[in-house]
Amino acid sequence: MTILAADSVFKVFGRRPGEAVRQLRAGASRDDVRALGTPAVIDASFTVEAGETFVVMGLSGSGKSTLLRMLNGLWRPTAGTIRLGDADLGSISARDLRTLRQERVSMVFQHFALLPHRTILENAAYALAVRGVDGAERRRRAGEALEMVGLGGWEDHLPAELSGGMRQRVGLARALAAGTDVLLMDEAFSALDPLIRREMQDQLVELQQSLGKTIVFITHDLNEAMRLGDRIAVMRDGRIVQIGTSEQILSEPANDYVAQFVADVDRTRVLTAGSVMVRPRAVVVVGAGPRGALREMRDAQTSAAYLVDRNRRLLGVLRDDDVLAGQRRGVETLAELTRDEVTAVGVDAPLAEIFAPSAETPLPVPVVDDDGRLVGVIPRVTLLEAMAPTESANGDGSGGTAAAASAPPGRTNGTLSAPATAVPA
Repeated sequence: MTILAADSVFKVFGRRPGEAVRQLRAGASRDDVRALGTPAVIDASFTVEAGETFVVMGLSGSGKSTLLRMLNGLWRPTAGTIRLGDADLGSISARDLRTLRQERVSMVFQHFALLPHRTILENAAYALAVRGVDGAERRRRAGEALEMVGLGGWEDHLPAELSGGMRQRVGLARALAAGTDVLLMDEAFSALDPLIRREMQDQLVELQQSLGKTIVFITHDLNEAMRLGDRIAVMRDGRIVQIGTSEQILSEPANDYVAQFVADVDRTRVLTAGSVMVRPRAVVVVGAGPRGALREMRDAQTSAAYLVDRNRRLLGVLRDDDVLAGQRRGVETLAELTRDEVTAVGVDAPLAEIFAPSAETPLPVPVVDDDGRLVGVIPRVTLLEAMAPTESANGDGSGGTAAAASAPPGRTNGTLSAPATAVPA
């Protein structure tokens, strides 16, 4: 379900913003309309789904903070529409907007925004107090939120007694206690030391797994964006230049600007098994028998096959010489001919965790889902190819084709990827 939706949104500051928008729509550049106004956001369109962490990333001046202020109604769009649920933030009354901010949207700020004379519990309960929630109820909800962020026992302390990381946890607790649909986080961790920042990122990921909030997170840090975001919108000079998952942005940058952004990213921590796996060449169901296994390997022109049960759960690996010897001995079942010589990995396993299993065997590493079903394999050559930086999907800064971007694992425009060795790929 879509919670937030922006459709062709512009924000222009200046004397004649409407005329600036008209010219921008006609193809004028940002510099062309300087005499009319300063375009901060240009033709932004996107949706944010319920439970999604949507990250807006860009350098200073890219328009990301302006966009966030329109998402919570602090600024109204010059043109275009922003909808929060059924509410149009560009036309809603001031009274309804205040109610919407209190009940549906919470903010987590870069510089904490705590009230220095109030206790930690009172700060965490502040949004509830503004809404007129009963004192006992707001203390209960604020206390639960502080427990969630690891600040149980600090309720009676003042903000000055806390470290920067702890104060940011209070800000997060305040947003959680409010119980709103949407959390807007504006450079929420950028003022923290690197180690504390990493801890806060870990905590946000853990909280999101349990609470499933809808989060719009603003950052200038690419690694933070890729660590936190289900999807990422990359902004430049007021425009959104690409929206995609971290894997899509890393593997298929839309243009040279995005490619330069991701050039130094540690691909082993971002790309997952599911993003690089290909289809196995030879898969044998356990009831096929030695003769069926040998036929499958012969047809696939490979010397080994993966053995699965009838639900496609991985049982092990079959070697052609083992199966042939077993057939000569009169062995009728494949289970006793199976080798347990490969370590399977999960679909979401980062590539950094696949090098060790890949080094242990010449066979491709099998990839299984949560139920242990074989869904793909990763040949060593595929693993190495995935580590090569991508300047752009076509090599010319133009990005990939729609067909290539939508092709399933193991296919490019409908053609199966060919393995480099005579083992199941």
